[in-house]
Amino acid sequence: MGAVNDTPKLAPGTSARAHKLAKSERDDATSRYKGYVGKKWLVIVIAILILLVAALLSVGMGSATMTIPESIGALFGGGNEQAQNIVTRLRLPRVLVAIAGGFGLAIAGAAFQSVLRNPLASPSTLGVAQGASFGASIGIVVFGAGTTAGVSAASPVQIDNPYIVTICAFSGAMLSTIVILGLSKFRQITPESMVLAGVALSSIFSAGTTLVQYFADDVQIAAVVFWTFGDLGRASYREILLVFIVVLAAAIYFLYNRWNYNAMESGETTAIGLGVNANQVRLGTMVMGTLVTSVVVSFVGIISFIGLIAPHIMRRFIGSDHRYLIPAAGVAGSLLLLLSDLTARMLMAPIILPIGAITSFLGGPMFLYLLFRGVNRR
Repeated sequence: MGAVNDTPKLAPGTSARAHKLAKSERDDATSRYKGYVGKKWLVIVIAILILLVAALLSVGMGSATMTIPESIGALFGGGNEQAQNIVTRLRLPRVLVAIAGGFGLAIAGAAFQSVLRNPLASPSTLGVAQGASFGASIGIVVFGAGTTAGVSAASPVQIDNPYIVTICAFSGAMLSTIVILGLSKFRQITPESMVLAGVALSSIFSAGTTLVQYFADDVQIAAVVFWTFGDLGRASYREILLVFIVVLAAAIYFLYNRWNYNAMESGETTAIGLGVNANQVRLGTMVMGTLVTSVVVSFVGIISFIGLIAPHIMRRFIGSDHRYLIPAAGVAGSLLLLLSDLTARMLMAPIILPIGAITSFLGGPMFLYLLFRGVNRR
């Protein structure tokens, strides 16, 4: 007796219907993915447009008796020579360094939060900014890189040798980074303990900065104290170019590791299983973020909480996919720093308030909110 063929027979046209159904499902998945990507890019484009409007307003507004159209016209060569000097020498540099510095601090914060798996991580909460401040103070006082011979009353501090200050700031910031990485690797501390370690490091570096000031003369003390206030008006075009170059290099590096960051969001074990060298990615990210923070702090002083606020704001709109979070957080950081500078200039005009105080007023409540939200979740 021959073998019985029990294979079910397909009705005519079944194969074609199955193929059509599979194609329809693929088309639906493609359509949903395009919508997913499109919404994220829409948020980024809207943020960029808002940033451009804020930049034009920042160029157009100030204590000088000039209307916004006159100021914008002077930016493109119109108006008298005085108006052009006010715009190109005073306002435009502030706008450019706000865009570059805010972008750099924000992407560094987003990267720190990813590799450390800590939503409270940022250059300011981990003591990196304070370490950079301590190093920069040594550069100003010990190596004589800063004076009070500024170009205007609004910016009485001039960095005579920005490269020495940058190297010293980077060295101080790296001390904090090494301690944080060491605790993370060898002690397996919790995210909350990591922030507490950052607070302790901030206290140590602040004490070191005070000690440096104690042995400085009056001019050096004035330079260091004013420098620590945070001011976007002291950076020249040469220094702004250096900030742009470093921020661009950091952005390229962070975007290159975007898939690694996405994998590390799921845990280090998962990331290693996917072929990610977690230790190497973490070390490279911390070094690059430290470099960005050091350069920004060297030229504009301590700018707190931009690296903490910007990533969390954009996560609410686009999620934690680092392909989009990194550029979005950068744009948000630029916008926050630009609006903070505009507030500092206009709130008590013609007095220019320290921008570090403005960003701290914004970031302090956000830090407390994130801290208490974490406590409530536990």
